[in-house]
Amino acid sequence: MQIEVLTLFPAMFDGFSATSMIARAQKQKALKLRYTDIRRFSKDKHHKVDDYPYGGFAGMVMQAQPVFEAIDSCLDSGPAPVIYFSPQGRVLTQDILRHYSTMKRLILLCGHYKDIDQRVRDLAVSDEISLGDYVLSGGELAAMIFIDGVSRLIPGVLSDIASAESDSFTANKLGFPCYSRPESFLEIPVPEVLRQGDHARINAWANEQAEMLTRSRRPDLLKK
Repeated sequence: MQIEVLTLFPAMFDGFSATSMIARAQKQKALKLRYTDIRRFSKDKHHKVDDYPYGGFAGMVMQAQPVFEAIDSCLDSGPAPVIYFSPQGRVLTQDILRHYSTMKRLILLCGHYKDIDQRVRDLAVSDEISLGDYVLSGGELAAMIFIDGVSRLIPGVLSDIASAESDSFTANKLGFPCYSRPESFLEIPVPEVLRQGDHARINAWANEQAEMLTRSRRPDLLKK
């Protein structure tokens, strides 16, 4: 998969791109990331990309021209969904990540300031995604979360894809409790069922635990 990120702050992604799973995914050529500075497309001699909003509202707005041309430059390589991160978008879910993980190429648009010019959203944005009911200063952190969530679902990125297939939100349930060595920690033992090697009982235990946890913390998931 190729993901192209449009941002005013490409340097924010340096550590993210060079660390852990994302670094391995790129090394294995399962994932290709490219970052484009939107300021490159500004017509202003100082590379200014924001201006005051019409209507006298507070804050600043990213201008349509540089953002639109940045998107257009990516689309020169062929069509791809353009995803804009905004608190006005639909809330990110595992199903959305799963949907986008099957695509060969994505364009992620990171806004900044109060918003981007609405005309860009009307003309060029395919989908708007929110992380939840709160506001961040820009879309860069949201883009990192999205890339991380999508990448781990791409075949070959995780050493064991079964791990991703049993995560929280699979089959509308939260994940089950997990244990590792030592067998006893602060006199709290690992549940006996997990130490017996009976995979049918272990799977039944995991499903039961997941459903109990979901009923107590996220009953809304079961209603789906």
